[in-house]
Amino acid sequence: MTNPAIATQSEQSPIQVVREDLPLSCPRPEAPVWNMHPRVYLPIEDEADRTCMCPYCGARYQLVD
Repeated sequence: MTNPAIATQSEQSPIQVVREDLPLSCPRPEAPVWNMHPRVYLPIEDEADRTCMCPYCGARYQLVD
């Protein structure tokens, strides 16, 4: 059975984050399902396209200036 919260995360537009949000972790502190999976830190600032995806829930993040 697919978790609908996970399915909709990967289909949505990237979650935009700014440098003040670094280090980037998922789930985000303001997420309504904060305890869905273990916290994982994502090295978005090391990515050439400034995007990354959470390996647990598929949430996509984009670093904006």
